[in-house]
Order: sequence, then structure tokens, then C-alpha cells
Amino acid sequence: MATNALRSLWAEPRPTNAPGPRPRDWALAAVLICWSVLEVVLRQDMAPLPLQLFAVLAVLGPLLWRRTHPLAAVAVSCGTLTIVDIVRSLTGAQGTLVNSTLAVLILAYALFRWGSGREAASGLGVILLWLAAIITHGADPVTPTEAVAGYAFFLFAAALGAAIRYRAKIRVRDIDHAKARERELLARELHDTVAHHVSGITIQAQAGRAVAASHPERAVEALAVIEDAASRTLTELRAIVGVLRAAQDTGFAPQPGVAEVERLAAAGQSGPRVKVTLSGEFDDLSPAVGAAIYRLAQESITNARRHARHATEVTVAVTGDADQVRLTVDDDGSTPGGRAPAGYGLVGMRERASLLGGTFHAGPAAERGWRVEAVLPRTGTPR
Repeated sequence: MATNALRSLWAEPRPTNAPGPRPRDWALAAVLICWSVLEVVLRQDMAPLPLQLFAVLAVLGPLLWRRTHPLAAVAVSCGTLTIVDIVRSLTGAQGTLVNSTLAVLILAYALFRWGSGREAASGLGVILLWLAAIITHGADPVTPTEAVAGYAFFLFAAALGAAIRYRAKIRVRDIDHAKARERELLARELHDTVAHHVSGITIQAQAGRAVAASHPERAVEALAVIEDAASRTLTELRAIVGVLRAAQDTGFAPQPGVAEVERLAAAGQSGPRVKVTLSGEFDDLSPAVGAAIYRLAQESITNARRHARHATEVTVAVTGDADQVRLTVDDDGSTPGGRAPAGYGLVGMRERASLLGGTFHAGPAAERGWRVEAVLPRTGTPR
């Protein structure tokens, strides 16, 4: 497990949104320059000015491109500071470097925030070697406590960069998951509303064409049904588009519920007759559960009309008890091959039931036809 974790860390790619120098980076560089100048002017225990200049440039330059080239920034900064310290040791120069060089901690943070796994591991090795060199062979004596504190500061900066990186990664992942759920929701709503009406239009058009020559009046009735279904489809499409285009304060129309299931048995539809039976209590039913029951029944009836061969009747039963609501839809037809019709209908129905904490099953009935059964908790809320 530890080996897999290390391999995953080593293979971690660089973030794709690493920005270049920003105005605040230039502001940070200006602040560090001012700080360094004040130290050189006000303090008496400073190293020679040329060495101070090299030390400051070793930190300020790489800071500007620490996001786009984190490993190179660390290598240039630590390498230059090492050279400065070697020169101080060889020349016997007295005095300390400006405190602004501590900004190299920002490079350690940026290495783990913006670098790849390989860059982070390599850069951390460069930092640790640099610390070991200045602790053991540096111009300034270092106590064990100071050595431990130095390692702790850099490791903390690296850990902070890694934490911020993975927090941003998790946030992006959550946003992607939310977008995917929104697309799934939109797909279900389009399928359960618009596709339902379009299926009815198709069935009526086929029936009208079949009887147009022998019974023109029935063909006219079919055209009237098609016109009504097309009008409702257009209304629902406009409502969906309005919700999608509205940025805020969107007014949502009431969702259909269990009471509207009986409308699915309305006359005027060709194909098998639909019989709806409601029993039990539905007064305190969750609106989300009521809407789901309606959509599940709607899609089941549509599938029966489109795919159940020789079906004469579709029976819809909705039963509400103290804890749950049960929907059962049966038809007396025959499904080709005894299998579910192709498409996204059953997928959307199963997802709709699952999101409310319920169960869903669809398959051939014991004797004949197809059965759809869903059980939802009365107080179910979308997850």
C-alpha cells in the first residue's frame, strides 16, 4: 500500500492551470526589496553588500516564476544561496544575510503546490541537501535546535503546499461531479417529459396514417391529439429552457405528484387501455417522492405503449402506507426476447428511485407481460 502511494505521488502530474507572474508577485518582490534595503541601512552586522545583492536576487528572481517552473526556481535559489555561503566561508566575510532570504520558504510551498510528483521529490531533495550543507559547512555556526527548526520550517511549507494542492484538486473533482449530476438530472427530465409526449405523437401519427384512407374522421382525431401533445411538449421545453437560462430567482412550477397519475389514463390515446388505482394515504408525501412516482408511472406507460406487443391493458397501482409508497405497473403484452427495451428510460428510472433511497425493478412478469415495481420512502429527499 505504501509503495502504491509513493508511485501515485511520483506520477502526479502538474496542475494545468498554473498562472504566470501576477501583480501581487511584483508587489511581493517590491516589499522584499524595500525590506532588504532597510536591513542593510539600519543594521551593522550585515555581510558585504555584493553578497547581499546575490542573496536577494537568488530569492526574488525565482519567486516570479515559481508556479510555472517550481523545480528550476528551487534549484536556482538554493544553488545561488549555497554559492554565496561558500564565498562567505572562503573569504571569511563577517555578518549575516538579510532576513528577506527566508522567502525561499515560499519556493518550497510552490514546489508542492504547483510541481509534478517528480519535481516535488527532486526539489525536496535539493532543499534538504542545501540545508545539510549550510548546517554542517556554512559560514555561520548552527546549533542543533536551529537545525531542527530549519528542517521543520521547510517541511511545513512543503506540507502546506501539498495540502492546498489536494484541497484544490478535491474542489475541482466535486465541481465535476456536480456538473455530471446536473447533466444526469437534465437528461432524466428531458426523457421523462419531452420524450413521453414525443412518443405519444409518434404513436398517434402511426395510427392516423393507418386509418386515414378508411376512416378519415379518426385520422382527424389523431391529428387533434398530436396537436395537443405537441403544444404541451413545446410548453415544457420552454419551461426547461427558462430554468436553464435564468441565473437566479427562478420560479419553478409545481411538480406533478401522485394525484396527477390518474391523468395518465386519459382517453384519446391509442394503444392499450390504462387503468390507474390509488390506495392509501398520500397527504404528507414528500414532493420529490410524489414527482418521482408520477415520472416512473409515466415512463412505464410510455414503454408499454411502444414496446409491449399485443397489449390490451396497462395496470398502474400506487399504494401508500405508513413508511413507503409502492408503484406497480403491469401490462399484458409481450416484449421481444423477454428483455427490456433499449434506451435510457430504465436507466433514468433506476437512478430516480436510487437517489430517493428507494428500490426499482423491471422485468418479465410471472405469467405474461412486463412488470415495473418501485418502492420509495415517504419522506425521501434527493441525495
